[in-house]
Order: sequence, then C-alpha cells, then structure tokens
Amino acid sequence: CVRIDNDNGNTLWQESVKKEMKTVRPAFEVHEGDVKDLIGYQSITCHLIFDVKLGENFRRKARHVAGGHMTETPKTLTCSSVVSRDSVIIALVAAALNDLDTLVCDIERAHLTAKCREKIWIKAGVEFGSEAGTTMIVKMALCRLKSSGAAFRSELAGALDDLQFEPTLADPDAWIKPGVKPNGCKHCEMALVCVDDVMVISESPSRSVEGIKSAFKLKGDAAEPPDVCLGVTLERKTNSQGNKCWTMAHGKHVDGSVR
Repeated sequence: CVRIDNDNGNTLWQESVKKEMKTVRPAFEVHEGDVKDLIGYQSITCHLIFDVKLGENFRRKARHVAGGHMTETPKTLTCSSVVSRDSVIIALVAAALNDLDTLVCDIERAHLTAKCREKIWIKAGVEFGSEAGTTMIVKMALCRLKSSGAAFRSELAGALDDLQFEPTLADPDAWIKPGVKPNGCKHCEMALVCVDDVMVISESPSRSVEGIKSAFKLKGDAAEPPDVCLGVTLERKTNSQGNKCWTMAHGKHVDGSVR
C-alpha cells in the first residue's frame, strides 16, 4: 500500500491503515516477559485486508484481522447466529397490526466489544509502527478468530437481558418483552438480532436503542428505520384500506447480482 501511495502521490492507503490500527490497538496487550512463559497460548499471525468503498466516493478501507485458521477449533459454538427471515416477517406483521415503530441500529466493530475466549499471542508487524516486533497478547475478540462470533453474541445477549428482553423458544435471535402503549393497550416489544444489527419494534423503540447504545458504540451514533434486512429490501407503505404495512422485495438484490 505504501508503494501504491507513492505511485499515486498521496497517502490514502497509509491513512486507512493508521485509522484501522488506532481502532484495533486496544485489543492487544504488550507481553513484557519471555515467550516461553506463555504456556497454553497459541501463536498466530494477523494481516490486513484492503478494500475500496465504491459507494463512498472510493474511500480506501483497511481491516486488521486475525489468522484464525491457525488456531485449534473450540469445542463450543463458535458462530454468531442470525434471526430467521420467518421471524422477521412475523415481527413486521405484528408491528403493522399493532401500529408499532421500527428502528435498526448497527453496532460498530462488534467483535472488539467482547473478551477473547482463546489464549493467543502475536508478534506485532510493521503496521504497529514503533511497536513492531513486540510480543502481544490478544485480549479482545479479533475479527476472524474462531470464537469471536460467539463471544460477541454472548456480550449482546447480556445487554438485551439487562433491558428485560427474553429470547423466544422458536428463534433465539428474536427477543421479546411486554410493552404498554400510553392508552393502556398491551403489546409485545421485539428485538431481532442479525449478528451486529439489531431491529427494535416497539411503541417507542428509541428507548431500547438507547439501552443498547449504553453498552455498545453504534455506527453513526444513531438508529434509523430499516430499508434492508437479510438481503431483502423493506419499505413501509399504506395499503388500499389506509393501514400501514411493510413490504419485502428482492428486486434490488437481484438487479445487483445480475449486474
């Protein structure tokens, strides 16, 4: 990336690396002792993935990830599960029937909010600047580690539990709790989890969003009405009877695939 920046007469790629390393650096702790003291720890390497965001004025993006393929597979669940499309459909039907509002929030750098469940150390590369060559212990759940998805899933489940939500028996990623409208009408508040995206359906979803925000940093520091879910375009419309309802369409996804 340095060579390409030099050829282009700018520092766009190098700045993207600096920005990423500033974000990910707190996930590591310098080990002052001998590597031989790290009994039970696995040694891995990390690397950078580079991308160009075409929809963001060709913004250069760098992401620092772990070589999770180098570690032993944990005996417990390693993935972060995803709400089913059926649950989303049922929830949006309930939202329309009960005239409830819907907001979606996106948790920023989700994995780095959870502790690393594996014992891992790395030798810092040149991307660490003056700390290159230092032995570092991985303290947070880095992206691409086998246990990171499950570690974040557990962290988010704890936050939803604190907000009095409970997972449904039919779908552990569809969470519910009792709610009451100002007019006394009872309804069911819902939180649908798709890895680091949470869709909240309620009379006042902003309250639950603020609760999630107190535990995690949100992208854009805000929540918005949903427009896409699980690859399907969502849109709120008014039907012929004058009732608010949600529609789901695959057109945008199909058009993109065809192109």
